[in-house]
Amino acid sequence: MSPPSEFLLGEHVHRRFNPLSGEWVLVSPQRAGRPWQGQVEEQEPEQRPAYDPVCYLCPGNARAGGAKNPQYEDVFAFDNDFAALHPDTPDGRVDDAGLLVAEAERGVSRVLCFSPRHDLTLAEMELHAVRRVVDLWADQFAELGASPDINYVQIFENRGVIMGCSNPHPHGQIWAQRRVPGAAAQETDRMRAYRTRTGRSLLGDYLARELDLGTRVICGNDAFVALVPFWAVWPFETLVIARRPVPGILDLTGAERDGLADVLKRLTTRYDNLFRSSFPYSAGIHQAPTDGSVHPEWHFHMHFYPPLLRSATIRKFMVGYEMLAEPQRDVTPESSAELLRALSETHYRA
Repeated sequence: MSPPSEFLLGEHVHRRFNPLSGEWVLVSPQRAGRPWQGQVEEQEPEQRPAYDPVCYLCPGNARAGGAKNPQYEDVFAFDNDFAALHPDTPDGRVDDAGLLVAEAERGVSRVLCFSPRHDLTLAEMELHAVRRVVDLWADQFAELGASPDINYVQIFENRGVIMGCSNPHPHGQIWAQRRVPGAAAQETDRMRAYRTRTGRSLLGDYLARELDLGTRVICGNDAFVALVPFWAVWPFETLVIARRPVPGILDLTGAERDGLADVLKRLTTRYDNLFRSSFPYSAGIHQAPTDGSVHPEWHFHMHFYPPLLRSATIRKFMVGYEMLAEPQRDVTPESSAELLRALSETHYRA
């Protein structure tokens, strides 16, 4: 069989390189002539009260660990009652022939309540309330990152039961730890190598190219841009990138914090409108380590990893080839961006 005369990203099988991780993703667009086929199943709107007397995150309620929440009226943060990391873990290391290796890890795990309202999400909150979440992230990052025993502060949100979220109350988490975890260390190495080679920001150059092309950009403002990355693995994966190459959230101006809140609300609203459902995702901030070193290579950004594929009830699974070889997708990132870009920024439940 003779090869096709012209290679086209939208038609032919290919691999795409992720410069942030150094990994590849296999793209098979011929398996999805359209973004999806078959019926789009709309779920019945989930009805939640503004206050749930049995929710351990609502104001004034008792938590599972026995503590009682204050009657908070804004954002609220507390140490996780079932923390994955502990500050008092003793030092220790096991090394058996370099094959069985373990080392003690210390850190802090916190829960961040975005609102006293049980029935809201970031997409449904007022813009000023989303800005308060951004400020909470910054305050927590400043506090935890100042500790000499904390070298990385990972801020994230799991939304939806499908993503393992145990409580629908709007909230996120922080896991702050002594060592820089794998994904952040990987990005640090890649961005540092690029800056050493070019003298410029990897994501700054990437964003400039995406803005010139426009095919994967979803929305943006003077401070931030949301786009489907060229190397996206998940069907509707997105990156939110600061236009100015600042290393961390504390380097954002007040106007840039406003811009981040604006893009987050607009992006999550588009997500919900895609299948007219509360769209699940894991999202998190990637920023410079707090290890006492200067990190000019770092460029503040957020990742959104939603699992949904064809409808509110059909998700993508990483199985088979993807577990044993490398990630694969059918729908191209360009098609996903086109779908998200065409959606309204007025929430479907408004």
